[in-house]
Amino acid sequence: MRADLRRTGLRRPAAPLTTGLTATVATVLTTALAAGLLLGATAAPAAADTPSPIGIGPVSTDAYQRGAFQVSAWTDAPGVTVTQVSATLRKGDTVVAEIPSVPEFTWNRGRFGTNHDPLKLTEDGGAVPALGRYAVDVTATDSRGNRHTRTDAGVLDFTLMPQLEFGLSAPGWDDRNAVPSGTLTGVQPGSGDIVPLSGRGVDIRRTTPPESPVQSPVTTETGAYTGEAYGDVRPGDTFKVAFAEDSDEVHGSVSYDHSLHTYRPHVVTVKASVDRARVLPGQHAVVTGRMTDPQNGGAPLAGQQVKVGPGALQFYDSAYAKVVTTDADGRFTARIPALPGPAGGWSAVPVDPYQRFSGDVGGPLANPQEARIILGSRVLSNEGRVSVTSTLRATYDLKASFDAQAVYLEVSADGRTGWRQVGSTKANDYYPTTTVTATSRGGHYRLRHPQSDVFTEAVSGVFRLVRTEARITGMNAGPEPVRKGAYVTATGTLQHHTSGAWRAYGNGAVALQFQAKGSTAWRQVATGRSTAGGKVSLRAKATVDGTWRLRYYGDATHFHAPVPWADYVDVR
Repeated sequence: MRADLRRTGLRRPAAPLTTGLTATVATVLTTALAAGLLLGATAAPAAADTPSPIGIGPVSTDAYQRGAFQVSAWTDAPGVTVTQVSATLRKGDTVVAEIPSVPEFTWNRGRFGTNHDPLKLTEDGGAVPALGRYAVDVTATDSRGNRHTRTDAGVLDFTLMPQLEFGLSAPGWDDRNAVPSGTLTGVQPGSGDIVPLSGRGVDIRRTTPPESPVQSPVTTETGAYTGEAYGDVRPGDTFKVAFAEDSDEVHGSVSYDHSLHTYRPHVVTVKASVDRARVLPGQHAVVTGRMTDPQNGGAPLAGQQVKVGPGALQFYDSAYAKVVTTDADGRFTARIPALPGPAGGWSAVPVDPYQRFSGDVGGPLANPQEARIILGSRVLSNEGRVSVTSTLRATYDLKASFDAQAVYLEVSADGRTGWRQVGSTKANDYYPTTTVTATSRGGHYRLRHPQSDVFTEAVSGVFRLVRTEARITGMNAGPEPVRKGAYVTATGTLQHHTSGAWRAYGNGAVALQFQAKGSTAWRQVATGRSTAGGKVSLRAKATVDGTWRLRYYGDATHFHAPVPWADYVDVR
């Protein structure tokens, strides 16, 4: 509506509008009212005010290619599709570029973008005159010809994306200063060209204690920058470099940590040896060596620190390592203590990070752990077999891993001296509990693990196993010859050795055995017990010629009796 008309307005008439008017005028007025032409009348809603079935999402700049943007467009009308999307770039009210057609992604329907043909600067053959941030208006058209425009759908970040390179000069044994330097560049939208960023400050700080204040060298026309030297740096020191800007030319930030890994080591020669192959708990091994400089005709290096200790010090730091200093002739001495567990040798490494030994310095050195033997079951059978179960363990580290270790069974007459080995077995961390057996007639016993590279010597408690010796004397079978079907009687005396002499053993279980002529098998034919005086008398029917004998198999306190003399009887 015109402004002059809005200012005039309408007056409400005192009488109905058609009063006093001719029919012709009334007709004209009626027609004008219907058409909405009368001053002050409200027009019917236009089609543009009706909600559009087409939807347009926000515009987003591609994270990796700033000359590209993406937008979603859709329609809620059934059976209808979005057929075309176009866009306009604006700087305020000034149109910068028109994109008549924004392609739809084949792998993501409903998503449109310029990724395959990103926008470029005019100097690169594109349509965008300069770097900056531009408002994007998006228009979508559906298959029925409906169009919808979303103004200020988003902002295209058409600026340089900064990227930063950083390095340090290589310090050395003779010069331990490191100079930081690098280049600052920007990635151009669309073309991907790399352009230098000049006149910018790059922040650099050493973060390894003692931390340094931030220095900000300014880039040259080529984007290069060089900072002030850091003194007394060490390999592994860390530095942080950072840059950030938010302008129409450059937008973004970049930062990262950098460790000093490139340096110039000074190679020296160290020769050393240890005074023993095994160091036991409470002992020390002594390492002696000498450091020389091959770059100076093999001259000795005095006042240089060397770390010496158990294990491979180049891979871990041991609390048991010693730092020693070379004397005027380049010589050093270090005492290595025994460890609570195996260390796998000894080694020496330089303390100065700018030194490197010409070869590995070290060698084998066993550190046996203290061990113990835990006794289990102990049995001395009536056949004269000792069987002892035990467990071999490290004293302080019950989960210590160890390879096969020998365990010996030893016997002594008095339990103090004259120990001799009668049996052995092996234990390991997978089978720490084992059983050792041996032929023995009783005595004082113990288990012993001899000293090895894994464990120190370990000895179990002493225990005694005894049984009484027994025998059958005066054995005789008769009558001889004997009639077939008659009885043969075997007699003898059962004795045991007690109180230093052979004495009668009463109530002992005895068996009568028979072996037929031509056979090798003994058959038990009668059993009985000895009298209080040890006398034995057992009988059985005789059917064939053969040999007869008495057997005593021992009991809970007695050994088997040796096989007695056997008596042959002829059957007729």
